[in-house]
Amino acid sequence: MGSEDADAVPEDGEGPVRPVAVAALRIAPHAVTNAEFAAFVADTGHTTEAERFGWSYVFAGFLPGRLRAISPRPEQTPWWCGVEGASWYAPEGPGSDLAQRADHPVVHVSWNDAVAFCRWSGTRLPAEAEWEYAARGGLARARFPWGDELTPGGEHRCNIWQGRFPVKNTAEDGFRGTAPVDAFPPNGFGLHNVAGNVWEWCADDRQAGVKVMRGGSYLCHDSYCNRYRVSARTGNTPDSSSGNIGFRVAADG
Repeated sequence: MGSEDADAVPEDGEGPVRPVAVAALRIAPHAVTNAEFAAFVADTGHTTEAERFGWSYVFAGFLPGRLRAISPRPEQTPWWCGVEGASWYAPEGPGSDLAQRADHPVVHVSWNDAVAFCRWSGTRLPAEAEWEYAARGGLARARFPWGDELTPGGEHRCNIWQGRFPVKNTAEDGFRGTAPVDAFPPNGFGLHNVAGNVWEWCADDRQAGVKVMRGGSYLCHDSYCNRYRVSARTGNTPDSSSGNIGFRVAADG
């Protein structure tokens, strides 16, 4: 587990490379979809934290000019807008919907929302070590779930940012936002999109009050965030949500 990649962010704590024991487990081949989350909400009446707070973060480039102008932006990450009314069923805020996105990963879900879905479905979030083991697909110390080269033979294997972040995404991989959960070929263990597309919550604490997220997202670019590498990690508070955070479920083997 872990890496000593020269381009890793030191404070992320990827290294050192070390052996970790992982018990047998089952893990979903893809992230939870909008259709699956809708079934959970219909059955339980669950209200996500983004809905209760009344807003969530949306990538500024997805918003019409008027909405972009009135939505506050964090000083350190001005490509995000805090959009009133953004939620799992309105991913870009008022006027947006899930048309043609039933098979895309649900987003704007917090760690707490993900845990609620797991309770309903009889599953759990994967531990961070489990996630990395499964994401590696049987490859030892490879940078990506398919090997060490990002685009082998010029073929895109994941949904990340191409171009100049955050102003121009050429979408050479076929997607500017989320992609269907099975949009790219699976790794050696049959898992889709463990690199890019959406960040995935894990069960573990990264530090007090912060939960681990893995896998990177469609906004990752090597100029500022190459955390689509299989060993990369970051974290967020358990009540946080945005348009690039989702999850997949696991269970004991």
